[in-house]
Amino acid sequence: MDASLEPMRRAFLEVLLRLAMDPQRMLAAGAGLWERSARLGVPRGPSRPDADRRFRDPAWQEQPFFDFVRRAYLSGADWLHGLVAEAPGVDPHTAHQARFYARQLTEALAPSNFPALNPEVLRAARQSGGKSLLTGLEALLADLARGQGQLAPRMTDPRTFRLGENLATTPGDVIHEERLFQLLQYRPTTPTVHRRPLLVVPPWINKFYILDLRPENSFVRWAVERGHTVFLVSWVNPDESHADVELEDYLLHGLLPALDAVTRATGEQEVSALGYCIGGTLLAAGLAWLSARADTRVSSATLLTTQVDFSEPGDLGAFIDAPQLERLEAHMRQRGYLDGLELMTTFNLLRAKDLVWSFVVNNYLLGREPAPSDFLAWSSDPTRLPARAHATYLRELYLHNRLIQPGAVSFGGVPLDLGRVRIPLYVQACREDHIAPFRSVYRGARHYAGPVRFVLAGSGHVAGVINPPAAGRYRHWVPGPGPLAPDADAWLAGALERPGSWWADWEAWQSERSTDRVPARIPGEGALPCLEPAPGRYVRPRLLPE
Repeated sequence: MDASLEPMRRAFLEVLLRLAMDPQRMLAAGAGLWERSARLGVPRGPSRPDADRRFRDPAWQEQPFFDFVRRAYLSGADWLHGLVAEAPGVDPHTAHQARFYARQLTEALAPSNFPALNPEVLRAARQSGGKSLLTGLEALLADLARGQGQLAPRMTDPRTFRLGENLATTPGDVIHEERLFQLLQYRPTTPTVHRRPLLVVPPWINKFYILDLRPENSFVRWAVERGHTVFLVSWVNPDESHADVELEDYLLHGLLPALDAVTRATGEQEVSALGYCIGGTLLAAGLAWLSARADTRVSSATLLTTQVDFSEPGDLGAFIDAPQLERLEAHMRQRGYLDGLELMTTFNLLRAKDLVWSFVVNNYLLGREPAPSDFLAWSSDPTRLPARAHATYLRELYLHNRLIQPGAVSFGGVPLDLGRVRIPLYVQACREDHIAPFRSVYRGARHYAGPVRFVLAGSGHVAGVINPPAAGRYRHWVPGPGPLAPDADAWLAGALERPGSWWADWEAWQSERSTDRVPARIPGEGALPCLEPAPGRYVRPRLLPE
């Protein structure tokens, strides 16, 4: 288990101790486990294939031994989760940590992770004369070396996807550069464009090209093809020299200079903006900053999977409390940044079944190469985080939830108040998001004073956002008539379900606020010259060797 799970392990042991001090509850739990065990011996009729991908091999149900192992595991895991969830006298944070650890524990102990208990692994070893296990061992050693002692499973073959070749290929140019970012302007594909340009603010926790993957699923390319002049912030991958960067610097020396550059390049004084994840949190703070200064340059904004109210932060909240932050801050001060591999490991633990153990089985037990995936190629290209900025973000926003408290957070001496943001907002969330839970995003949407269109997409934090209409995947929900409901569940009860992607709904909303059309703008022909072709050099360095 990862060292970051140690506080969760202690919380789990505390819950077990509390349970042990309640004999009546333990007797009832023991009886429930005995009843579950007795049901395992009852003959079963034919069943449908298991929806759990760990047990998709037919032998898990067709062969009695493996069927018993599978059912015993699932029953026992369910029993443990229920037992931990019912522990008495535990504060909510400790209970959350204990539940999180119980899930990590049961997912690690799945029989599919053990060669002798996984029929697919046994079959592959038999058919290959043991070569599959040897190949897997070689892959394990290579990944340990690549991660310098930390296990960094390859999620996809990095040689399959190359920046500027089949990822981040939308034509454009870098037109402005600062210490913290480069600003890209994309080349138009239509003779006329919407008057108001679109400034895109991605998260600095990851690299920007999640919004510009392959041509088929590039949000940037799609927006350009619909007549938007798209500018995009490409954040620098920080190192020791950025140890002094504070959270407010991402506004004062990031978002605001980018906004200045967009207005200089186009000559327009009104801009639309779009922020994704923590880039959306920055944009929301920036809108409050601009409102306090009576600066009206941003006329409408889109916030994708953006948290500003952290009262329900989801499973990331299990990693955030005062003692853990003190240890993390001391660790980050040693180098001046948080290493990208550590951050990637934490995010992977949120979905360990899919993002850790599935690759352990595929790569090390079956000795197979991981399948090509542009999402996972991006996910395996992490960034560092400046120590001071990240500490402020976690302590002030996540732990103390001060961004929603008027005036509790100031950037550049300007107190922030989200209630002063009166421009139209498009707020999008994803129903299965494990990083920015949709109920948390919805709570944040209720803090603004202006009109808000809240839209819910199917799937998770990445797949729910990067979902082009042509793919025909998932669903989305748009608001019914009337104002925002008091909570997310009430909103969902009155929402209208629509098939496919939310992108077309956003385009209709955005186009209404982009005013008339003007001749297409070519990078370099405005007030700012082209410095280098997109995707630019800030995005290129990789932390993990290929």
